[in-house]
Amino acid sequence: MADFRCTVCNYISHEETDGEFDSLPDDWRCPVCNAPRTAFVRVPSTLEEGGRTVSEVFISQLAAWGVKYVFGIPGTSTLGLVDALRRNDEIRYIQVRHEAAAAFMASSYGKLTGQPAVCMAVAGPGASNLITGLLDAALDRAPVLAVTGQVETYRIGTGASQEIDQHSLFESFSVYNMTLVSPDEAAEIAREAVKHAILERGVSHVDVPRDVQTMECTAPVKPLRGMMAEAAVTPTRNRLRAAADLINRAERPVIIAGFGALEAADSVVELAERIGAAIVSTFRGKGIVDNDHPLYMGCHGSLGSAAAAEAVRKSDLLLVIGSSFSDLTRIPPARTLQVDLDPMMIARRHPVEQGLTGRSSLIVPELVSMVDEKERGSYLAELGELRDEWLGLLESEADPSLRPIRPQYIISVLNRELDDDTIITLDVGENGWWFGRNFQMKSTQRLLFSGYLGSMGFGLPAAIAAQLEFPDRQVVCISGDGGFSMVMAEFLTAVKYGLPVRVFIMNNRNLAMIMQEQRVEGFPVWQTELQDCDFAGFAENCGGQGLRVDDPGELEESVREALGTDGPVLVDIETDPRRFI
Repeated sequence: MADFRCTVCNYISHEETDGEFDSLPDDWRCPVCNAPRTAFVRVPSTLEEGGRTVSEVFISQLAAWGVKYVFGIPGTSTLGLVDALRRNDEIRYIQVRHEAAAAFMASSYGKLTGQPAVCMAVAGPGASNLITGLLDAALDRAPVLAVTGQVETYRIGTGASQEIDQHSLFESFSVYNMTLVSPDEAAEIAREAVKHAILERGVSHVDVPRDVQTMECTAPVKPLRGMMAEAAVTPTRNRLRAAADLINRAERPVIIAGFGALEAADSVVELAERIGAAIVSTFRGKGIVDNDHPLYMGCHGSLGSAAAAEAVRKSDLLLVIGSSFSDLTRIPPARTLQVDLDPMMIARRHPVEQGLTGRSSLIVPELVSMVDEKERGSYLAELGELRDEWLGLLESEADPSLRPIRPQYIISVLNRELDDDTIITLDVGENGWWFGRNFQMKSTQRLLFSGYLGSMGFGLPAAIAAQLEFPDRQVVCISGDGGFSMVMAEFLTAVKYGLPVRVFIMNNRNLAMIMQEQRVEGFPVWQTELQDCDFAGFAENCGGQGLRVDDPGELEESVREALGTDGPVLVDIETDPRRFI
């Protein structure tokens, strides 16, 4: 028997009282916040007998609250913690090649599941190497727990080898930041770290000095049940009624769905169909609705579509659901009804007509039940023409005869060949630009990338974390040669653990997006060319499979071969850094 936590509101479903979770119907919803069954994660309902050292109690407490993975590299100042992981059957330790990749893996796992994973590093350089991946998690509001070793307590402040002020290093971006110095605090600090990461959707950090790790500890390990508040937030009835009236008066409504609308995806589509509204997504919200839905206009912003931009420009009411108003999304000042869990996001950039604070999974279904059904024949016909014109442009760009292979054609082939439930991870650069603009996602697919931080090197570690959690789903990483080369050693991690991640490299031997920016801003093109690498040969040397494609006529067959491969595979695709040429 196990318990299952709703990652939206933290409601706990108990198998011993509610029945077997896997036997629940697919359309079952959280009884508190209306989130789908897929929003739940498993947490143990019985406690493993903890060891008697600080490390063993600390790790047992993490396991009792559902932590499944620790990503890291063993080292001198984490020996006690690593040995406790060796003794614990509930948590899987994944050895990586660089601590930055460990943090990216934890960040992507938090984004994908809503449950924190741990990245662990030694004092000094190990801790500092975590920072980029942790900042990615902090800015994208993903729950993560960073655990770092530290020199012995009696050496702190003496300038010991590998000693740095780690508390100050993590303080600026952590929602919880603590040094474990008393053995009696081990279990409580572990619980607080996980609790803060989940409830505040951010990075918790715990520093554990080397000598403390092996001290005797008698602190009890406590279960998650009864220790996490349920967060089912919704506005009052009169506020919802006022919002529905505002929608009813609109003639050209457009729904802008961000990542926060994912928990209400079905209701967003239902609302759009009921009121006759266009649906536009943010880049991170891409895939909330099937991109082939007739009301979907594409992403908005610098990675978006002309159809989305035109629909938003002509709208008389924007229904913005779960969007943080990134400067890249470029939501304009307009008459706006905004829905967001975080009140600080309401009217973040512009004044809004109405701001509803609460869970989209609760608010959007209420709006569906309150708004009037509308027939908007001419408006929908106009939207259809915009959509058809945009899709026609994308189709015309995907020319299979041009050499070097054009990025548009690469994306079109992947669009046809990927499974309907593929988890897609992106790196940062032109590969992400082409994906956001040209790929037509399905609502059953998932997308992971580095959002606000926009860090290169995210794609491959994210794919590894996703494949670990979902071994039976297709996981694909789309990267450029620049981003992949930053973390290419992690391909060895995929090989070591037998993870069938598929890496597609759009290889233009260039930092192509930066090259374009130099040209646009009037700078000479300089220092963006990259030394070419035989990435396919590298994959083979690592023990995986490598394919190289430079002929557009061979691309489809190579993609199919890669997707049908059991182990890790890398496809090195020669492409062109020039856009639309």
